[in-house]
Amino acid sequence: MNLKEFETRENPRLESPLGQIFCSGDGRPVDKWVHYIPIYERYLEHLRGSSFKMLEIGVFQGGSLDMWRSYFGDECTLFGVDIDSKTVDRVSPPNQVRIGSQDDPAFLADVVREMGGLDLVLDDGSHVGKHQWSTFETLFPLLSEGGLYIIEDTHTSYWWQYGGGQMRRRTANNLAKQIIDDMHAWYHKRKQITAAKTQIDAMHIHDSIIVIEKRTRGKPRRVLIETR
Repeated sequence: MNLKEFETRENPRLESPLGQIFCSGDGRPVDKWVHYIPIYERYLEHLRGSSFKMLEIGVFQGGSLDMWRSYFGDECTLFGVDIDSKTVDRVSPPNQVRIGSQDDPAFLADVVREMGGLDLVLDDGSHVGKHQWSTFETLFPLLSEGGLYIIEDTHTSYWWQYGGGQMRRRTANNLAKQIIDDMHAWYHKRKQITAAKTQIDAMHIHDSIIVIEKRTRGKPRRVLIETR
């Protein structure tokens, strides 16, 4: 569909700055579910005009990196990774792309070292559950304090062709469930799989998107303040 056919009066969620960029129809193709746009702005608007480092997994035709550059401005560092070598020719400087698998921890670590750090991850890659899980295991420890980790298209957790299904453990949605358990490890003795107990301040679940906030936190304290 030509996004110019999307009338904003019929799609008010697209009247925002990012929505206008998304719907401009200029440049390379970008493929996003419409309801993602206000979710992005809810968590990412504060980064506009600032200097930070973003890694997007999955480049496709390059339009997504163009969209982020238009939205965030010139000060940020934007890298993409993809397994398709043709994507090298689908980005324009200063955006950059590196070719490799999101299921390769050494490759991802090398990219982050080249970037000089990591403040925002957007996993829009293979959508295969075991890849989403292993990518998180690699990149979350490298994410800066206060950074954001976003996994999108998590509805594939239910689709067998992506390794999904109600009984499959290593899916994005089951990762979220594990994080919930690990965040509450102060109150139970079950085995912890992630660092959520001390390193995840909050996790937000939307239709097909998980947003994770990394922030160090200590043991919760309960205090009784007596009235006088």
